[in-house]
Amino acid sequence: MSTSLTHLLTEVDACTVCAEHFDHDPRPVVQLGNKAGIVIIGQAPGRRVHESGIPWNDPSGKTLRKWLGLTDEQFYDPDTVALIPMGFCFPGSASSGDKPPRPECAPLWHNRLLAELPENRLEVIIGMYAQKRYIENRAKTLTETVANWRDYLPNQVVMPHPSPRNQHWLKKNPWFEIDTLPAVRKRIAEVLP
Repeated sequence: MSTSLTHLLTEVDACTVCAEHFDHDPRPVVQLGNKAGIVIIGQAPGRRVHESGIPWNDPSGKTLRKWLGLTDEQFYDPDTVALIPMGFCFPGSASSGDKPPRPECAPLWHNRLLAELPENRLEVIIGMYAQKRYIENRAKTLTETVANWRDYLPNQVVMPHPSPRNQHWLKKNPWFEIDTLPAVRKRIAEVLP
């Protein structure tokens, strides 16, 4: 890991910009190494991830690894996969799931973190918040954008959030598992070291 990335991750780890919005201590959760050819940009850590400090260490993460065809070892190798959420800290609970990611993180940290990665990386864009920031010419809805997944290859993959709460979406859109996921796994395999 480069000295500049080490210093940057130390800054991120100490970040308290959003502290006043939480009823818990901030705990930024990111994973990054200078050689990572895959960057996953998701929403924000959930409560389990906040407690463990391990990104995607929950049922959503298990589903995501399955979707991408990655082992735990590959997924948690920072020189293979970078994990950068839109909001770095658990935003708190709402009546139907977690609150949205805090809007301060991405503008504050993303450009600096992404600058540490190889330019020819594959970006896996998960959920509406990440799509709004990173998908040019996206469709009006998440479903339409994900349905147009071929338009974003070879540099980007768009996906819904792998939350167990999205089982209804998956049942309603069987093409995602039939057509999209095999192509995603193929593209991931092409990028792996």
